[in-house]
Amino acid sequence: MIKRILMVLLTLVLAGGLCTTAYGWDTFGHMAVAYVAYQQLTPAAKARVNELLKLNPRHDEWVSLVPATASQADKDMMVFMLAAQWADEIKGDTTYSDDGTNGGNTPDGPPSSQNTGFSDLLRHKYFHFVDTPFSNDGTTLPAIPIPNAQERIALFRGVLASTSDDKLKSYDLTWLLHLVGDVHQPLHCTTRVSSTDPNGDNGGNKVKLNCTGCTRELHSYWDDLLGSAATAQAALKPVIRAAKRLPAADATDAAKSDEKDWIAESFQEAKDTVYQTPIVAGDGPFVLTTAYKNAAKALAKKRIALAGARLANLINTELK
Repeated sequence: MIKRILMVLLTLVLAGGLCTTAYGWDTFGHMAVAYVAYQQLTPAAKARVNELLKLNPRHDEWVSLVPATASQADKDMMVFMLAAQWADEIKGDTTYSDDGTNGGNTPDGPPSSQNTGFSDLLRHKYFHFVDTPFSNDGTTLPAIPIPNAQERIALFRGVLASTSDDKLKSYDLTWLLHLVGDVHQPLHCTTRVSSTDPNGDNGGNKVKLNCTGCTRELHSYWDDLLGSAATAQAALKPVIRAAKRLPAADATDAAKSDEKDWIAESFQEAKDTVYQTPIVAGDGPFVLTTAYKNAAKALAKKRIALAGARLANLINTELK
C-alpha cells in the first residue's frame, strides 16, 4: 500500500507540470475549478457526486491525501478537488497506456471513442482538447480530429442525465470534472496554423518562451497561471486560498450551458489575448512583457471561475 501511495504521489508531481505535454491548467488550476464548482452544488448534487466518486478506484488514495482533522464536509470537497485532476494523473500511471498516434495525442480507430468505464485503461490524451485551427497567413486549415473535448463533454454529460450504471457515471463524471476545466483554457481550444506549422502548433506547445520566471512553452505558461505546487496534496490549502480570491463569474455567462459556446469563447480568447504581441509569427522564442503577463493572469482567473460555475450548473441540472 505504501509503495502504491508513493507511486501516486510521483504521478501527481508529473501531473503538476514537470512533464512537457499539454495538461490544460495544471493540478492547481483544475483543483481550483473544482473548488469553485463544489461551493455551488446543491445539497442533493453534493451527496450524489460524493457517492459516485467512491466508485473511482483512486478514491481511497484521495482520502488518504486530505487532512485527517478536516470535517467530513471538507473531506468530501477535497476529494472532489483531487478527482478533478485524475485525467492528468493517469498520464503518468503505468497501469494505463497511450493509444492512438502522435504520442497518444491523435485518436485512431474504435478504441479512441469507447466509453466503457474504469475497465478502460487507455489514457485518451486527445479527450483533453479540441484543436480548432486558425491561420494568419492563409495556410490551409487541417480537419479537427474526433473524438475531442467537445464531443466527449457532450457524450459524458448525456450519460450523467441517463439511466446508465453508476460505475459508468462515476467514470464519466470524473472526466467531466477535468474536461470542463480544460476547455476554458484557451490553448485547449485552438491551434495556430502557418506555413512553418501546417498541422498547427499543438495548442501553443511548439511556441517557445525565453524570459525570467517563464516556462519554456507557451502552453505550459498558460497552464500555470493561477499557481503551481509540487503535489496535489501540497496544493490543497493554497488552491482553496487562491480560489476564494477569484472574481465571481458573471451570472449570464455562467448560465451558458452549451459546451460549443464555451469552446468558441476560448478559441476567440486565444486569438484576442494569447496570440498577441509579443507572441507574433513563428515559434519563438518570445520574451513576455509585463502587459502580456497581466492580461494573461486576469483572463486565466476569469476563465477558471467561469469553468467552476458552469461545471456546477451542469452537475446540478443533469446528474441523475
